[in-house]
Amino acid sequence: MTIPAPKPPAIFCWSGGKDSAYALHVARTEGRFDIRYLLTTLNGDLGRVSLHGVREAMLDAQAEALGLPVIKVRVTEPTYEHYEAQMGAAMARVRAEGVRDCLFGDIFLEDLRRYREEKLAAVGMSARFPIWRRDTRELAHAFIDEGFRTVTCCVNDARLGRGHVGREYDRDFLASLPAGVDPCGEHGEFHTFCHAGPVFRHPVPHTLGEIVYRPLENHDDAGARPDEPKTRGFWYADILPAHA
Repeated sequence: MTIPAPKPPAIFCWSGGKDSAYALHVARTEGRFDIRYLLTTLNGDLGRVSLHGVREAMLDAQAEALGLPVIKVRVTEPTYEHYEAQMGAAMARVRAEGVRDCLFGDIFLEDLRRYREEKLAAVGMSARFPIWRRDTRELAHAFIDEGFRTVTCCVNDARLGRGHVGREYDRDFLASLPAGVDPCGEHGEFHTFCHAGPVFRHPVPHTLGEIVYRPLENHDDAGARPDEPKTRGFWYADILPAHA
């Protein structure tokens, strides 16, 4: 009997949103890697997932439901140098365990892919993209059709308003998006918190808390086209733990 070769160990860059969840699902289904850890960046001062604004407790609940430990990169200084130093330390930890591959849920942003590939190559690792170049409208419907459930936790006021945050990501939500907004929010129009679906061992109990608006402390309109929407701030929905 032929014994199958062991799968290469990998780490998954987890934001907690729908694209992460679907990419993890695809990666597990394809079975090319032995995914050992989640990796998530947190605002070290607030204890919330970077960009998404989701509480650390809800990240922990997702990780438990996924059955994977999470490595947390805590960023406390708003500089690329600090971020990259923290990420470098996390990668050194997993490389010492033989991990050479890091998976992402990115879909089509070429500059972001290039950045990830270059930074990982510099430490002897490779970036993998399970849902790269999937059509985002087809991807959005596949996500819904396959039983995933998610709620919007942050929206960019350049494209969306209060009425789009704290909503279930479903076909009604997709139909409500203005022209020019990507169905998967790949340009940063919105972020989500995924709480159920085939990648989870059980749904993540949660409830919707306060909805708040956070204006940007600094914004730079230099170089923007006159007709281009300008980000002044973000709407956030606080996702809270709930008893199952």
